[in-house]
Amino acid sequence: MSITIGVLALQGDVEENVNATREALRSLGLDGNVIQIKYPEHIARIDGLIIPGGESTVIGTLAMLNGSLKVIRERVSAGMPVLGTCAGMIVLAKRAYDRVVGETRQQLLNLLDVTVERNAFGRQIDSFEADLSIRVIGDKPFKGVFIRAPVVKSVGSNVDVLARLDDNNRIVAVQQGNMIGTSFHPELSGDTRLHEYFIRLCKEYKNR
Repeated sequence: MSITIGVLALQGDVEENVNATREALRSLGLDGNVIQIKYPEHIARIDGLIIPGGESTVIGTLAMLNGSLKVIRERVSAGMPVLGTCAGMIVLAKRAYDRVVGETRQQLLNLLDVTVERNAFGRQIDSFEADLSIRVIGDKPFKGVFIRAPVVKSVGSNVDVLARLDDNNRIVAVQQGNMIGTSFHPELSGDTRLHEYFIRLCKEYKNR
């Protein structure tokens, strides 16, 4: 059985996610395809979707304008797994605000029951890496790469916290059923375990 993972390719670090997903498929020994998703008609062909890091306002607006936002919302609501990294998590969220400009009023999928604060750690120059404990992928620390990263300020009762930053327990990874959101960029870590975890969700979804 072959699975097909899509990477939303409207803006952001698309190639990095394509490469990380291909590497994760190889690590799992699974037969699969990774395709770039630019139009809503492509979404019917996939068993899971990655929304990459980039500019969340641009990704949400372009996805709304070409009709992809509505189709993604329908498929994820019906159970298709989705992984949103950095800007992708913002697009998934029910509410996002910016610590400088306040409410963003941007286009969101409105699915992941979290409130996200954009640019929570500052500007590009304030980017950093940190070792994270993510129990669902094993005991070995995962290198989180934070670039103009958001942070999860509050979660709904049906949301599991997957990772926190050590310094003051800020939430940086969550899962709500078939939806995973991370503040950091797992595709830049050189560690495919989070992508492998996501692929396993996609495999279970396809096997239903």
